[in-house]
Amino acid sequence: MSLKCMALQVTLPLMMVLAGICHAQTDGSIVCWGGCPPPPDPNQGFIGIDAGASHRIGLKADGSVVCWGQNNYGQCNVPSPNEDFIAAASGEYHCLGLKADGTIVCWGCNLHGECAVPSPNEGFVAIAGGGQHSLGLKADGTIVCWGQNSHGQCDVPSPNQDFVAIAGGEFNSIGLKADGSIVVWGRDWYDIYEVPWPNSGFVAIAGGGSHCLGLRSSGCVECWGLNVYGQCDVPSPNVDFTGIAAGRYFSLGLKEDCTIVGWGENVWGQCESPNDAHFVAVACGYWGSLGLHEYQTGVEEGPSPQGALQITSIMPNPAVASTYIIFESPDLADVTMEVYDVSGRLVGQQELGPVTQGQHSFSWDCSSCADEPLASGVYIIRLLGGLQADATRVVLLR
Repeated sequence: MSLKCMALQVTLPLMMVLAGICHAQTDGSIVCWGGCPPPPDPNQGFIGIDAGASHRIGLKADGSVVCWGQNNYGQCNVPSPNEDFIAAASGEYHCLGLKADGTIVCWGCNLHGECAVPSPNEGFVAIAGGGQHSLGLKADGTIVCWGQNSHGQCDVPSPNQDFVAIAGGEFNSIGLKADGSIVVWGRDWYDIYEVPWPNSGFVAIAGGGSHCLGLRSSGCVECWGLNVYGQCDVPSPNVDFTGIAAGRYFSLGLKEDCTIVGWGENVWGQCESPNDAHFVAVACGYWGSLGLHEYQTGVEEGPSPQGALQITSIMPNPAVASTYIIFESPDLADVTMEVYDVSGRLVGQQELGPVTQGQHSFSWDCSSCADEPLASGVYIIRLLGGLQADATRVVLLR
């Protein structure tokens, strides 16, 4: 399933969601609990995670993908060449990988055509997996769906435009619009179309068996749909969340302090997250949970404390030719933008000059220090102003 969190700032299904400033463990390792086996060795260098019914998928910083768990449909057999991936996602018994050239590769179960990417297979910037269907987000803000369509989960509602993030449930699909509203389509059970009011201000979405999650910009989580196991009852205090994920009958939330909170069905202990305050991403399978430790690039990442210089949004992200970076400055300062690759190498720089207190935005043309277009891949945007700095990740597609 698409059991994953997706933020407006990072619209990749691989959930590269950056939480609080937690740098105690920076090897990019994955922790599994509940009905979830650990990944194969070497368990390091991961920057993204997701899970299906009984298999898991991880994206490495070198652009390769690792799959493990049940392999009855070949969902763990990553097609060759296993390289140049910038996103990875999982359906119930199939996997999706997004390449740096904007194409999608699928493998595993294809009984309903969930691995048959529609033509033209190009221009994609994000991917997601549902139960036995798949979703792809195009650079122009439209969504393409394929696979099982028994409940209309592949029939994107009109107008199919202005989407910035996607997620899939077992028989549903979810889209996040640029205005912060959520659209749900597919099986209309348990009032799953009824997004909690007001349907605005959302920055992340996730889909489970028959329930949905939305993360508001305020840091609170909204849940709706089937609630027989308490999967929609967010534990108190419902504040300071930075990421979300949905399992079949349970939910996970990532907190600012890099801890994970779980609620709902707990037969396998999938809601009992380890006593570990070093997570930067979460993912759910049917019965198991995953947490990702930060992969240290050498550039400190994570949101700044309140009242500090802070990057609030990058849109679009992934970017193709240019993107807008919105930030808050606490006072008058000379601000500089630096761009690093995942190895920590400085590859771009832009002087923004003096800025006043308040919100500001600027356009970046995705170019290097030599004023040449940067190649497709994951990069870190860092803003420096006075004695303060903030950083987050952006994906470039060429």
